[in-house]
Amino acid sequence: MKAPSDPRPASRRWSWVFVTRPAAEAEAWVDALRARGWPVQALPLIDIAEPRDRHTLDALQQARARWLDWNALMFVSPAAVHHFFAQAVPVSPTPEPGTRFWAPGPGTARVLAEALKQHGVSPSCIDSPPADAAQFDSEHLWPVVASQVCSGGRVLVVRGASVAATLDAHNGPAGSGRDWLIQRCQAQGATVDACVAYERHAPHWTPRLRAEAEAGTAAGTLWLFSSSEALAHLCEGLPQADWSRAAALCTHERIAASARAAGFVHVIGSRPALSDVLGTLESAWSHS
Repeated sequence: MKAPSDPRPASRRWSWVFVTRPAAEAEAWVDALRARGWPVQALPLIDIAEPRDRHTLDALQQARARWLDWNALMFVSPAAVHHFFAQAVPVSPTPEPGTRFWAPGPGTARVLAEALKQHGVSPSCIDSPPADAAQFDSEHLWPVVASQVCSGGRVLVVRGASVAATLDAHNGPAGSGRDWLIQRCQAQGATVDACVAYERHAPHWTPRLRAEAEAGTAAGTLWLFSSSEALAHLCEGLPQADWSRAAALCTHERIAASARAAGFVHVIGSRPALSDVLGTLESAWSHS
């Protein structure tokens, strides 16, 4: 396996950094890491696709056709934004909606602002945790949006669905963070609907992908995990692998717990924003 080019490899603690985000999101991470001198490779462990179930697609199309009917729409990820607005019915004339748009983190908020701009909706309609929040998730979004939720209100959660047997404890169809927020909304009298905008699949384990992943068991390799489902797919694809020599950088404590359970001994925590991941990498390396 040929290593990615690295302008400063000799002094780096980690000789390999694997980015496991879906392919559509991995490119920006790879470019940013490579620009900082890290030997990095994209190894997407979640494939994203349009829902295949006809009932699910019909419900999605209905939501796309009347998305300003809800008082608030929560988009759980950049992929949820991309797939929902890919075929959303344009609104005309330029709307002045009372609808709010919720994003659990800055990445989703940024993609959401771009999508709403195409429909004449101001980014001032977007709510997300503050930039200095300890974490970017539903729990930290709730204090920002709680005052918007009232009896008779309607909230739409735009999410993905996993077709894997092992569900993602953080981002999956019944993610604990999302369930918690839904329960808070319902406790304040709101009706919460949901639509599935995309499906998450395990990657197709080609011989090349398997060989690349197996190389990641060696000492000096570091895996970036922003989803427990990506980690589950890795373990399902390499069920006999020993991860004790590799390191895992995880963007949520739930993911970190999954990494430890999978056998990663060296687990590093970071906030999920790319800038935070870069800073955590530099800090962990300099203190090693």
